[in-house]
Amino acid sequence: MAELSAIVRYLDSELRTSEVPDYDAALNGLQLANSGPVSRVAAAVDFSADTVAGAIRERANLLIVHHGMFWRGVHALTGRAYERLRAAVGGDLAVYASHIPLDLHPELGNNVLLARELRLESDGTFGRYRGVEIGVTGPSNLPTTELLERVRAFSAGYNTTAVNTPVRDGHVTRRWAIITGAGASAETLAEARQRDVDTFIVGEGTHHTAVEAIEHGMVVVYAGHYATETLGVRALGARLDERFDVSSVFVNVPTGL
Repeated sequence: MAELSAIVRYLDSELRTSEVPDYDAALNGLQLANSGPVSRVAAAVDFSADTVAGAIRERANLLIVHHGMFWRGVHALTGRAYERLRAAVGGDLAVYASHIPLDLHPELGNNVLLARELRLESDGTFGRYRGVEIGVTGPSNLPTTELLERVRAFSAGYNTTAVNTPVRDGHVTRRWAIITGAGASAETLAEARQRDVDTFIVGEGTHHTAVEAIEHGMVVVYAGHYATETLGVRALGARLDERFDVSSVFVNVPTGL
């Protein structure tokens, strides 16, 4: 077992929780305490009724999530929101959330780990946001159709169907970039053009990002918000397993998106 306070201190330091900018609703760090030491850690992408139930079923008393308890913003604790909270408190389940601090971590981050899963070698960071860069980028000499096959195989493992903008015959990926989650936006596409990115891998994006990418001859691959953000929490759970006297488990609740 390990004291919750010791685990939180480690996570806050390792993830630079107080330093990395994020959306206000992310509220990175410990969001819900429990009554005693941690014996088992559950990792999940989202705080939801299903992930809380899964963590309790696995006899975990700390749940680490990417999208935390307050992701929807300020809301009344009634209905489903109350039921989620009651289940967590009743199960003596602490909750720790890490969003952008986990996205950009150089070892445990969603972006660097997705690049590794796709067998891509990064040479730097990408995706400017309030003074930090969230994603990664790198060179390659890979037929884009082969890269798409790798992405589709990864996403399918999380019940997600990866989609992409059209790929012209013979297209080769010379420079790629990755931003997991909601990575495609007017701002990130503009940065991709400035940095000569020809293949941009994201979790999701709005329709206009596909239109804009096609106009500029860029391939955008939408690999799934959920799928692309499973890697960081899984790695974080494994790290706590190694560092503290606890076990860890991943609670897989795919959204299909």
